[in-house]
Amino acid sequence: MIQERKNKETVINKSQTTVENVKAKAEFKETNEQVNSSIRADKQKYVEDLATTVEKAATEGNLGQLYDTTKKLTGKYGKPERPVKDKDSRTEEQMGGTL
Repeated sequence: MIQERKNKETVINKSQTTVENVKAKAEFKETNEQVNSSIRADKQKYVEDLATTVEKAATEGNLGQLYDTTKKLTGKYGKPERPVKDKDSRTEEQMGGTL
């Protein structure tokens, strides 16, 4: 479906007359709405599956899975940033901004 949307976008860019352009834009708009609604539905299903996993982990007492899945739901699953240090353990700020 996404590839179809890309193809219709190239048709818009290659259309030479106004009539072709308007027709291509209408087709693209319809396809784009279908793609966006499909993406929303997939995201909703993904979040519901994660919520079900959290509930199951909570009832079973599986704290590791509960913690990991909760981090995915909240969107906070990246590593925290640590300051860059040289061999002498001086941070970038202490050295004046350069290593």
